[in-house]
Amino acid sequence: MYWKGQIVTKQSRSLTLKLHNKKGQAGLVNLGTITVHAEETIASRNAVEIAFRCAHLDNKDLFSKSVVFDSKIQKSIVDMEKLHKEKIGANFILPSSRHHTHEKVLKGQLFVDRFIETKLYSFLDYMSSGFELNFMVAVDFTASNGNPRSRDSLHYIDPTGRLNAYQQAIMEVGEVIQFYDSDRRFPAWGFGGRTYDRSVSHCFNLNGSAGGFEVEGVEGIMAAYASALRNVNLAGPTLFGQVINTAADIAGHSVSSTNRKYFVLLIITDGVLTDLQETKNALVRASDLPLSVLIVGVGGADFTQMEILDADNGHRLESSLGRIATRDIVQFVPMREVHGGQISIVQALLEELPGQFLTYMRTREIIPQPITVPATAPPQDHPFVV
Repeated sequence: MYWKGQIVTKQSRSLTLKLHNKKGQAGLVNLGTITVHAEETIASRNAVEIAFRCAHLDNKDLFSKSVVFDSKIQKSIVDMEKLHKEKIGANFILPSSRHHTHEKVLKGQLFVDRFIETKLYSFLDYMSSGFELNFMVAVDFTASNGNPRSRDSLHYIDPTGRLNAYQQAIMEVGEVIQFYDSDRRFPAWGFGGRTYDRSVSHCFNLNGSAGGFEVEGVEGIMAAYASALRNVNLAGPTLFGQVINTAADIAGHSVSSTNRKYFVLLIITDGVLTDLQETKNALVRASDLPLSVLIVGVGGADFTQMEILDADNGHRLESSLGRIATRDIVQFVPMREVHGGQISIVQALLEELPGQFLTYMRTREIIPQPITVPATAPPQDHPFVV
């Protein structure tokens, strides 16, 4: 039996599984269960993958009238490593009871067929060895935002310089992630707007260029956004699928050339999704790629669908074909819940990003490699540095 990542993701840090025979079948025979409990060691940076095997277990008929006792075995990591090295088994014990004053050693044994210890690298280990976070942004241009010329609009550009919700999200997130991107050239798109050719587009270049979607720095994103508001008419509906697929295509191309890039797509929206299942399909596909999706909800809309995409309830997204996402890549934060609070929008958004990054790298066994030139250390006041 092989377990990888199933134990530590549970709130109880314990996992109980039924024991099976060599053919992987339990049938009507009660072979018992095994419970594994994980305890965190702060000083350790190692992970262990273990394969267990049991032999000579007593068959306990489920329909027998006899009493079935629970046999137990308790071993530490050091004990299990010794069992593996010496290729010996440890006997199960029948605990003492009212009828038995002493523990009884049973003939059933536990073997450790596989014991692999690997080093766990931190987020900063990757960043300091030359890995990058490439920032991308997509802005909602649907009509539900309100006329940008109106002060009530979520897209209203205040002449006094006060940032609207879209500008605030771009600035706060972009100013952190830009330090992890060497060239600071960021893809920027809009969706749900009637563009320059008078057709509604669900993924158009924010800078209005037909040939290039990248802009220079966070200031370039802000300038392109302000220009788009003057040249793009708000329309709809609210569709995420095309934007996520476009970002996934970029992330996919990077995999073939380098393993040192990880992409972060920021989507800022005010509305309810029209393509929820298509969005799920896109996210399930993207879960295999070096990509995370941050979603900021602005305004007072019902964001229940965004909570579904976030999958913080432990249920991974499922595509229309029944495929399950390999990992959670979405973090959703409604701006109204953090505005003026103890935590900033950027802290709430980036809370899960290092973990999503590490999950991708570890599952693909990508490790930091030494570089010949010193990497620029990330600023110490950024939320990634803990």
